[in-house]
Amino acid sequence: MLKIHFTGEDILRTRVAPAPDPLWELVLSLHLLQGRSRDPLMFTWQRSVASRLSHDTSEQVRLLFALNPPRGYFPDFLTPYESVSGFEAGLDAVRSTPVPMLRRDLAVLAAANPLPASASALARGEPEVLEHLTRSMAHYRDLAINPYWPRIQAAVEADRTQRARALLDGGVEGLLASLRPAMRWESGTLEVRDYPDSRELHLDGRGLLLVPSFFCARTPVALLDPELPPVLVYPVDRLGGLAPAGGGDGHPSGREALAALLGRTRAAVLEASVDGCTTGEVARRLGVSAAAASQHTSVLRNAGLLVSRRDRNTVLHTITPLGRAVLNA
Repeated sequence: MLKIHFTGEDILRTRVAPAPDPLWELVLSLHLLQGRSRDPLMFTWQRSVASRLSHDTSEQVRLLFALNPPRGYFPDFLTPYESVSGFEAGLDAVRSTPVPMLRRDLAVLAAANPLPASASALARGEPEVLEHLTRSMAHYRDLAINPYWPRIQAAVEADRTQRARALLDGGVEGLLASLRPAMRWESGTLEVRDYPDSRELHLDGRGLLLVPSFFCARTPVALLDPELPPVLVYPVDRLGGLAPAGGGDGHPSGREALAALLGRTRAAVLEASVDGCTTGEVARRLGVSAAAASQHTSVLRNAGLLVSRRDRNTVLHTITPLGRAVLNA
């Protein structure tokens, strides 16, 4: 179990990341790709990415994969705090990693995993090896992440909407309590269950950055070094996974769904969902029946303009980036 201890100042400084963190998503997707999970929501993505990588030169991503085994420890320096500002900011931080941190992280990794010869040059901080590593990260992202980024953004935004409602209803303690069942908030301590080892993290007034992640597995993830800015990455509802729309899975294609979208009522539903809205709230705001509200949100969801997730006895609908673009247009 991981126990994270909060002071009153930490509660004030706790917040949720504004968007999916590009480096955390990249690193955690590598673990998922190499693991033994048979998650049906991710099978199409795993098969597609593995096929694309099989046509690649192994040396292009060899070091990157070696640094990210499917289980256990992976280096803290691969997910710098700066990546909250975007992918390029994160890569700049990786290239600027201090040599003592490189040596420490790679020594911990090498204790349980075989590493290629290039890892020794990386531990010395040789600029050309760091540049090769970040080029590999960008290359992998183009193959495995970018084609699915709107879907990843939509799932994370849906989770952020749920956390925002918990914050409005119950303050920061309500936000932390909403992270159940994987975590439990009690008496100033956030307990992460089923953590791979037993650790305690004292925030000491720094607060905690909660990072919702599409590729995070069942167990939330924290950095090993307690001196780094405190981050806790937790899984979001994958909202049907990354299977392409209209792929023979019983869902209409994007073109078919968009053809059914015309009408003022559905535009009003879309607008009502900008800040998140339950089916019942949609019905009340538009003066329609719950069944009609459900039908309209279903059409919008099938068109990729909304995502929906169940929260206990309600279904919360949130607009996607594509939905925002349609609404703004």
